[in-house]
Amino acid sequence: MGFTAHAQQSFTYSQYMNNQTPLNPAYSLLDKNGSLNALLRKQWTGIQGSPTTFIFDGSMPLEAINGSAGLIVMNDQFAVEHLTEINAFFAKSINLSEKTHLGVSLNAGIRNYVANYSSLDSSDPLFRNDVRQNKPNLGFGVMLYSDEYMLGVSVPELTFTSLGTASIQANSYFRNHYNFSGAYLIDGGTDLKVKPAFLATYTKGIPFVANFSTTIYLKNVFGIGADYRTNNEMAGVISFMMANFRLGYSYQFGTASNNIGRFNNSTNEVTLTYRFGQHLEDIKLL
Repeated sequence: MGFTAHAQQSFTYSQYMNNQTPLNPAYSLLDKNGSLNALLRKQWTGIQGSPTTFIFDGSMPLEAINGSAGLIVMNDQFAVEHLTEINAFFAKSINLSEKTHLGVSLNAGIRNYVANYSSLDSSDPLFRNDVRQNKPNLGFGVMLYSDEYMLGVSVPELTFTSLGTASIQANSYFRNHYNFSGAYLIDGGTDLKVKPAFLATYTKGIPFVANFSTTIYLKNVFGIGADYRTNNEMAGVISFMMANFRLGYSYQFGTASNNIGRFNNSTNEVTLTYRFGQHLEDIKLL
């Protein structure tokens, strides 16, 4: 049986409906308490060299100026390629009306890229030399939001120059990534809340991917939902809210016969969130 693998989008994960700060730092403005978030994602379990991603982000509110600031750290490894990225961000919100706000964010940092191409085939001139590169990074995000909905667009990684080698230019790490997202909260009180959400990502040279999810929250303690991707992948998502902590898990699998990562080689993702503050009883868009 054959499998088809396509170049993948960077910074994609199944539990985007619960935390979008790594994709759009303006999302941190929705959190009036501040938080620490960690994500570990292992794709195509059981396949050697499959992608492994770790993302950490932390933010704190700047109430005096209706802003927030924080840090995003990402470590991504795929076969012989290894990327480490660190970004600091600042976000500011303005009030459009009593309940509607417009947030903008700016992030800046550095990317360290390592590719051990010689380990593939040192006799091939295209892969003879390994790559070690440090590149500055700049990005921005915009988000329109209230307590019931949010709409966002962001480019967290702006790349103006290539690395200059054909084998390197083919990777997706140094291309501009455009993210479009939205969510709406249907509030049924403390017993039931429903949150449909979407995330669409575009990168030049990589197939466009859109995610659509719905999550049901019961008594502000337990969440269960499902996510569908237009590249024939689905994920089940569960989360548990315990005082200041949230623990999440997703199980993603391919739905087409030629997908890598069907039930035998699925993608597992674990998230852990700690939120500061005392006003944690209500689940809004976080």
